[in-house]
Amino acid sequence: MFSVGTIPGGTPQSPEPGAASAIFPSLAPVSGRGEAEEEEDNEQEPAEIYLCALWTSGYLGIAYYDTSDSTIHFMPDAPDHESLKLLQRVLDEINPRSVVTSAKQDENMTRFLGKLASQEHREPKRPEIVFLPSVDFGLEISKQRLLAGNYSFIPDSMTTTEKILFLSSIIPFDCLLTVRALGGLLKFLGRRRIGVELEDYNVSVPILGFKKFVLTHLVSIDQDTYSVLQIFKSESHPSVYKVASGLKEGLSLFGILNRCHCKWGQKLLRLWFTRPTHDLGELNSRLDVIQFFLLPQNLDMAQMLHRLLGHIKNVPLILKRMKLSHTKVSDWQVLYKTVYSALGLRDACRSLPQSIQLFQDIAQEFSDDLHHIASLIGKVVDFEGSLAENRFTVLPNIDPEIDEKKRRLMGLPSFLTEVARKELENLDSRIPSCSVIYIPLIGFLLCIPRLPFMVEASDFEIEGLDFMFLSEEKLHYRSARTKELDALLGDLHCDIRDQETLLMYQLQCQVLARAAVLTRVLDLASRLDVLLALASAARDYGYSRPRYSPQLLGVRILNGRHPLMELCARTFVPNSAECGGDKGRIKVITGPNSSGKSIYLKQVGLITFMALVGSFVPAEEAEIGAVDAIFTRIHSCESISLGLSTFMIDLNQVAKAVNNATKQSLVLIDEFGKGTNTVDGLALLAAVLRHWLALGPMCPHIFVATNFLSLVQLQLLPQGPLVQYLTMETCEDGDDLVFFYQVCEGIANASHASYTAAQAGLPGNLIARGKEVSDLIRSGKPIKPVKELLKEKQMENCQTLVDKFLKLDLEDPNLDLDIFMSQEVLPAATGIL
Repeated sequence: MFSVGTIPGGTPQSPEPGAASAIFPSLAPVSGRGEAEEEEDNEQEPAEIYLCALWTSGYLGIAYYDTSDSTIHFMPDAPDHESLKLLQRVLDEINPRSVVTSAKQDENMTRFLGKLASQEHREPKRPEIVFLPSVDFGLEISKQRLLAGNYSFIPDSMTTTEKILFLSSIIPFDCLLTVRALGGLLKFLGRRRIGVELEDYNVSVPILGFKKFVLTHLVSIDQDTYSVLQIFKSESHPSVYKVASGLKEGLSLFGILNRCHCKWGQKLLRLWFTRPTHDLGELNSRLDVIQFFLLPQNLDMAQMLHRLLGHIKNVPLILKRMKLSHTKVSDWQVLYKTVYSALGLRDACRSLPQSIQLFQDIAQEFSDDLHHIASLIGKVVDFEGSLAENRFTVLPNIDPEIDEKKRRLMGLPSFLTEVARKELENLDSRIPSCSVIYIPLIGFLLCIPRLPFMVEASDFEIEGLDFMFLSEEKLHYRSARTKELDALLGDLHCDIRDQETLLMYQLQCQVLARAAVLTRVLDLASRLDVLLALASAARDYGYSRPRYSPQLLGVRILNGRHPLMELCARTFVPNSAECGGDKGRIKVITGPNSSGKSIYLKQVGLITFMALVGSFVPAEEAEIGAVDAIFTRIHSCESISLGLSTFMIDLNQVAKAVNNATKQSLVLIDEFGKGTNTVDGLALLAAVLRHWLALGPMCPHIFVATNFLSLVQLQLLPQGPLVQYLTMETCEDGDDLVFFYQVCEGIANASHASYTAAQAGLPGNLIARGKEVSDLIRSGKPIKPVKELLKEKQMENCQTLVDKFLKLDLEDPNLDLDIFMSQEVLPAATGIL
């Protein structure tokens, strides 16, 4: 309610008729909000993905909808095996909430979906399987559904023919399975009304764009490998306020390389990590940008670009709100900052070498539409007024009618003061004061205080006035003058809101018509953000640029370092690795416990992985060949929910490598076979390695760390160029063992487990006994109890028996010597003898 004019009779203590004043409180101002609050406004619920898949005659069509950016992603028809390995990989990567498919399916697809639905232990959770009638996936009806969609990125001015041509440039209508999958997905979205469940039925699911994704040239890495190499590592958030909201990134490769300044950059970096590639053109284009920003003269430019990228916010969420007419006041300010930052990025990139494709793309594709959007928002939106009134308001001189109504509204206090004075002259002299107030949607009312004699409702009646209501001991009436004000001025406040809302809608339409350039801004800006982050990490950690050699089957690393361990250790010893050609495809690494075998394996895997995501690597030199997959058996990722023993998990990991590794694959195996009987574990390890050796030139590149020295001593592996034996260099200094953490050719002669046990704090007598038993086993001699321990035990038993005799009271009439001898003496004597 607005009090816009009042005539008090005096102070509350001594009313004095005739005195006049005006009261016109404005809306309570809203203080400006900080970046953190803006971030909260632009936070959205966890992304959900809805996937539609069709498999027919050996080909797979996939489309999915991502609620985080309201975009549909599709994969052109791709060949897939009957086991549907490609579909499984997509599911592992995107973790959809629902999988939609036709009720009429091939037997292989039915079997696959049945297996997927039965995976109760799937992480993070198994998807919902949704079957739609096969008629919903018809080719013609799917095309009609695509062409009839309401897409904000297509201008309304386009004719039907132009719309068809426009969509044909985005969607491959010659990929029939993909078109059918898109049609089925649109049907599912419309039926479930994803994201618009509470909206009117005429509001459609927002679709802000179509994007193509492909899985060619990708390197296969399973979830166990991501875990054991610490590429990702989730930890519980330390803040009590965020315990329920999720996890934070722990010490991991992603954690130390993630220096992105915008959330979409972080999202893209994670995507690159989940999609390592051997596409040399893509990898070299990433490395070119990193190398450019590593030059000392470009450091200031990199810092300036990173500052601008910090203002690139969640544009898809804002566009989605605009599509649903849910735009917030802060959205306009965030969008304004984003667009102007994008223009700053464009101007900066135009001054950079256009031979680098990313700079060229930003300079060209950040079009003048961005300037048009920024200019429109800057000229129309009153940011201060919008924050103060917590609604969309426009600047002066945009609409003369709005300006006139605002002037009238602002001038009402003085005008209504005069009206209140005239009203008071015509009222009963007992009424000390009055005021004229304006209430939106009700209009102008005359307000007078409730007098003592006004007890019953009939007492409220005043001649010439229409009683409306009583509120806070004040009576509200309509008078001839207030009715005249309603007719003359109308509902000013609501009129102004309606007209400003209409202008906001027109501005939204202008922005949505240029949504394509905003989406492209986000794509290129996030790419630049990721590469700047990788350049920053490479500069701080001393990484070097890897080389790619398609002819090389394997990797060559000179003085490589473990990217995480070197940050935790005071000193780190670099090691080289080479696995190329037909020599030494299987490297058997032996050495004492804690000598660095596992770190060496992980180091090789991490350097290879970093090169395959387009990052500089922690090595003096690195040459990466055609690697198509990385398999590991390093740690057992145990989980009660899996219902598998530790050894069974180990076997599953090795089975993946045996069944899927090719001559271009990298396989890292650490201590396989230790989870069962020593002889059986050794036999399994030897059998797996001999299986790969039998493949000859088709053998994968394998690094095996083991403490089974019998593997070498018993010559369980055939001699030949494919096997190379390495060890971790050590030196015995008296009773001490000195680790050099250096890989060299050779074979360890002992595991030195006793030294490691001493380092762990085991008692010396236990360690000595362990060494004695170990020597007896090696020499084939029987193991006998320790004599000293046996004598000590006998003396303890004798002393116990003597104590019992000394405590015996022979004069006790209740004493039964036969019972004492049978129950106490004879059992003790047996133990002594």
